[in-house]
Amino acid sequence: MKITWIGHSCFRIEENGYSIIIDPYEDGSVPGLANVRESADSVLCTHEHGDHNFRDGVSILHSGKEPLGIEEIDTFHDDAQGSKRGRNRIYIISGKTARIAHMGDLGCIPDDIDKLKGLDAVLIPVGGFFTIDGQTAADIIKKIKPRIAIPMHYCNHGFGFDVLSSEKAFTECFCNVIELDRSSFEIPSDYDDAVIVLTPERKV
Repeated sequence: MKITWIGHSCFRIEENGYSIIIDPYEDGSVPGLANVRESADSVLCTHEHGDHNFRDGVSILHSGKEPLGIEEIDTFHDDAQGSKRGRNRIYIISGKTARIAHMGDLGCIPDDIDKLKGLDAVLIPVGGFFTIDGQTAADIIKKIKPRIAIPMHYCNHGFGFDVLSSEKAFTECFCNVIELDRSSFEIPSDYDDAVIVLTPERKV
């Protein structure tokens, strides 16, 4: 399974010729990132905010390939039962080679967190302000223990909303942090029990 960070919370997940884009952002909505122009078999949006739901940025393919399995967990975009920013969905995507979770704009520790154990990779927001912060994200990762954690939805290196923190408060909580100068990697891989910091594919 190939994971590519397009930027912000937008990822492309691919396996056996089938592809999913998660949380495409509207044109010009995220500083430092070029517009999303992708092709995929499916589009998933964790919630209906403009920096996560730009479905028009994705052309739908009809590859006929076997689709990836998708589970949903309902959560909240804030720490007040959704009263500030509404609801959020966590997507768990299962293929033949890996099982990963995209946490969306998670704003609190999920009630049913045990459902997130045993994952190969977790894509998790760490920038705070609109979502959980780096320390809370680290606490979640240490509890559910995925093989790989990938931070997203933060501000650093010339991209992201300036009200967000960098990924550092998250990465400083772990010993094995690997910073890659590319936007993608594959699972299974040589990485295990690691935090992987990717470079956004759409960075200007």
